[in-house]
Amino acid sequence: MGGTFDHLHEGHKYLLKKALSISHKIVVGLTTEELLKNKKYFSKLEDYKTRENNIKKFISSFTDLNRIEIIKLNEPYGPPINDPEYEGLIVSQETYPTALKLNEIREKKGFNPLIIIIIPMIKDKNNKRISSTLIREKLE
Repeated sequence: MGGTFDHLHEGHKYLLKKALSISHKIVVGLTTEELLKNKKYFSKLEDYKTRENNIKKFISSFTDLNRIEIIKLNEPYGPPINDPEYEGLIVSQETYPTALKLNEIREKKGFNPLIIIIIPMIKDKNNKRISSTLIREKLE
């Protein structure tokens, strides 16, 4: 899986827990600031180290940190685009189109397509989608 994981919220936590419930080990591509320059409310984005530490702290609250590998994500598709050994990709509904494009590229290279697992978006008590962008907007 890959993402920004900015202001780690319940949606991120659900995604990470689900991933670890179906896989013994996961790779988390954590986007770098370079890739995020055009993100809405960029000035309120947490830095890479903070986001990485928040993920580790959360994961270690319920399982062994050895079950995850966090890598820097400097481009939209990450290692699965060049590594045929990857088997699956866990995405949210909003990142599903990127997963489809990734599989197209993999197939052109002769790699097996990834199994894509879509995790539904989590909503808040007001039935609104939980979003890091909305969190950053409130900080503006």
